[in-house]
Amino acid sequence: MTDNTNVPAPEILDAEECWALLSQTGVGRLAVIADGHPDVFPVNYKLDGQSLVFRTGSGTKQQAIQSDAVVALEADAVSSQFGLAWSVVIKGKAQETTPTGPDLDEIRRALFPWQGVGQEHFIRITPESITGRRFTVSAPLLWQTPLDDATRAGFE
Repeated sequence: MTDNTNVPAPEILDAEECWALLSQTGVGRLAVIADGHPDVFPVNYKLDGQSLVFRTGSGTKQQAIQSDAVVALEADAVSSQFGLAWSVVIKGKAQETTPTGPDLDEIRRALFPWQGVGQEHFIRITPESITGRRFTVSAPLLWQTPLDDATRAGFE
């Protein structure tokens, strides 16, 4: 039996803090249903008010969004310096948007395609829910897992 009394509980974040954390990074993982199965893709995004915008080309992501516009996007970060980690998940509707107007023009310039070309579709995620957690990160030497002995044996 494991004693969890020394394990710190994750801090539940409110929506305002979630949005603030999402603004500190621009890379997340987009979850969609493709061909009846879940799939996950890295995307770089920008916030536009209380929604996210990303670029994609024609392909699996774009087809999944057209056929079932319900998606989830997760972004996170870890600070070894401060011993903290956070994770934010947005669930909602995704739909293609037209990048016009001064705000979206700025977002369009900031969302450079990682592959350089072929990212002509702009997708907006309008969240139905946003949840987040902040964790205290324990030093690896404190981890108690069944693999500890096997890992240690590999270094000896």
